Amino acid sequence: MSATFDPAAVETWMTAHVPGFRGQISVEKFATGQSNPTFKLTAESGVYVLRRKPPGQLLKSAHAVDREFRVQKALAGTDVPVSRMHALCEDDSVIGSMFYVMDFVEGRTFVDPRLPGLDKQERAAIFDDMNRVLAAIHSVDLNATGLSDYGPQGNYYQRQIDRWTKQYRASETESIPDMDALIDWLRVNLPEDDGRVTLVHGDYRIDNLLFAPGHPACVAVLDWELSTLGHPFADLAAVIMQWGLPPGDTGRGLAGVDRKSLGIPEDQAFIESYCHRLDLPGIDRFGFYLAFCYFRMASILQGVKRRALDGNASNPEKALELGAFVPVFAEGGLRAAGTV
Repeated sequence: MSATFDPAAVETWMTAHVPGFRGQISVEKFATGQSNPTFKLTAESGVYVLRRKPPGQLLKSAHAVDREFRVQKALAGTDVPVSRMHALCEDDSVIGSMFYVMDFVEGRTFVDPRLPGLDKQERAAIFDDMNRVLAAIHSVDLNATGLSDYGPQGNYYQRQIDRWTKQYRASETESIPDMDALIDWLRVNLPEDDGRVTLVHGDYRIDNLLFAPGHPACVAVLDWELSTLGHPFADLAAVIMQWGLPPGDTGRGLAGVDRKSLGIPEDQAFIESYCHRLDLPGIDRFGFYLAFCYFRMASILQGVKRRALDGNASNPEKALELGAFVPVFAEGGLRAAGTV
């Protein structure tokens, strides 16, 4: 079953559900978006983006495009930049799976956090705005935005470790001893619940942000599939985890990079800026949050690999390439655990 769809069916649906929509659409599939296939729709009335669940048998609670739609719609008018949401289609008969339509936002994406081609000052400004937006996400008024019920109650890390362990086991293709050890360590070393509950993005990194053309301001945060209510330090640790990976197209990290010469903040400086914005004295046992993020990413990539093997991946070759990194993330999680 293909991840493509009948444009005429989407045009009919948009005519009925998207105010102001006019004309036939031309469809272009974005290369990114391993989890939920994403398409650029160009029409007489403007340019839109369609994001859908992939076809085929899916893991329970995965590919929650309805949650993506809800949270981005709720964030309109807040300090968190998001695209304007138009409509959600929960009728699978239209294109074969649930989808939503939003505005296309013109902006720059940076796959490589070294930000090649930019000068030192613009790099520093971009990373500072990345920090600002993360603090803004964690400062969202949950009652005012109607998101107070966006996630279950209880210890966030306990909940997430249970969830991603189940997802990992459901998509497991081989035994990885480091992953088993990391799961055990996280369960034994859970921190006490400190009562912090905020909106969390769940996959916050520079390649999930759009920046204004010619200006170092973030204009949209993308890929909200993993968002929920939870503990904010998980998002912060995810940024630091990403930077610890090798540089280049696959790792997309900053390991071994001379950050000072490029204008890129060191890990601790980024953490301190975040704490300053939220009036926090600092973060104890940061290694736990880092280990958790390695574990979660390993579980996600295992799911990507399983979808490729089952024939349901949006880009099977890329999915298998990413899936090969599961042991690397498991090992990284154990290294982070050793710092606690």
